[in-house]
Amino acid sequence: MEENLKRINKFLSEVGYCSRREADKLIDAGRVTINDEVPEMGTKIGPNDVVHVDGKLIKNTKEKFVYLAFNKPLGIVCTTDTRVEKDNIIDFINYPKRIFPIGRLDKPSEGLILLTDDGDIVNKILRASNNHEKEYIVTVDKPISQTFIQRMSSGIPLEELGKTTKPCVVEKLGTFEFKIILTQGLNRQIRRMCEYLTYEVETLKRIRIMNIKLDIPLGEYRELTALEFSELNHLLEDSDKVFHSKKKLKTDED
Repeated sequence: MEENLKRINKFLSEVGYCSRREADKLIDAGRVTINDEVPEMGTKIGPNDVVHVDGKLIKNTKEKFVYLAFNKPLGIVCTTDTRVEKDNIIDFINYPKRIFPIGRLDKPSEGLILLTDDGDIVNKILRASNNHEKEYIVTVDKPISQTFIQRMSSGIPLEELGKTTKPCVVEKLGTFEFKIILTQGLNRQIRRMCEYLTYEVETLKRIRIMNIKLDIPLGEYRELTALEFSELNHLLEDSDKVFHSKKKLKTDED
């Protein structure tokens, strides 16, 4: 219970009412009350305590971050620029708070995309070195051969991007359908990989991002569950440690 308590001056500072120093002055002047009683300097409060300053109720108005999973339909563009794109993801969802997509999902693709107003988690997920898994179901225009599966999984040179794709997991699901799990996010990566092998993508659906699975109807969204968010944070913490470890090794080599 003690860990949920905080000093009254810290509380007033965190809710944006004033600085800790100014809060101490208000407390010293007897202008602050906790549960209708004037507190001593350094008094701690809990979540259920009621704080007033000069008789005005002080609430923690800071909202929690929003984390959404959205099943994007075909034709919706993953941009926050509502002036440029008519069919943009922000207008389509019409969420009552400003949010933005984490990464992209091409206009002719559908499936899972995450949206949030937490800039910190966006940076962690998008960091290429973190090798976060993204899973897709793809259909192509002609029968899938074993050679296609082997070459897709071992890496494809994309000359226009000047890169070769990382080895990945590819599994044949049907005559024209396969599953692929990527750990990088190059522009139009799956489509470019297929084109290199003279296949054309007909449908592409993302069904998983890290531990978050697509489980909602097309065009709808939901909030991440507490368990999903906890697991997501754990994965991000682990990958962040790897990132900083690699960064340190590179610095040492230099």
